[in-house]
Amino acid sequence: MIKKQNARGFTLVELMIVVAIVGILAALAIFGVKKYVTNAKTAEARNTLGQISKNAAGAWAREIMPGSVLDNGGTAAAANQLCATATSVPTGNPPQGVKYQSSTAKGADYNTGDANTGWICLKFQMDGPQYYQYGYTADPGKSFSSIARGDLNGDGTNFSTFKRDAAVRDGQIVLSPAISETDPDE
Repeated sequence: MIKKQNARGFTLVELMIVVAIVGILAALAIFGVKKYVTNAKTAEARNTLGQISKNAAGAWAREIMPGSVLDNGGTAAAANQLCATATSVPTGNPPQGVKYQSSTAKGADYNTGDANTGWICLKFQMDGPQYYQYGYTADPGKSFSSIARGDLNGDGTNFSTFKRDAAVRDGQIVLSPAISETDPDE
């Protein structure tokens, strides 16, 4: 006698539980990926401000001496100088949810200023596309700030802002210990 086995499949409740678990895992994955992408974008601002600040401190360390020949027995005092304020790149409002490609043309974007002013003085250039608007402001002989502003979600109402300050104390540059951040994940 052949015994017929009762074929049994999944019940509707079991299938609904599996679908619910997959849905929860998908929601967690979407949140994790969004957080990962936002962190990658904000890392651009933090790294760039660190480089701008490093270059500004390096510009201060360069000694400026007169270019004329000294008289016999003459002396020349070395002087330190902060780079004067640079124009923001891009000018106007920060990019809204998109990247901005700076121009490499002479006199445009990061190719502005001279030996004592702006991005040329800072010896700073950004070749790749950027999410943020970068700026550098200086109070001659006293302090400077490097700033990054961006609108990562493109809503035009709220901006992520990163700022690093520095001051001249006893002839040395003193950088803020951290970058201040306002709405970094906007």
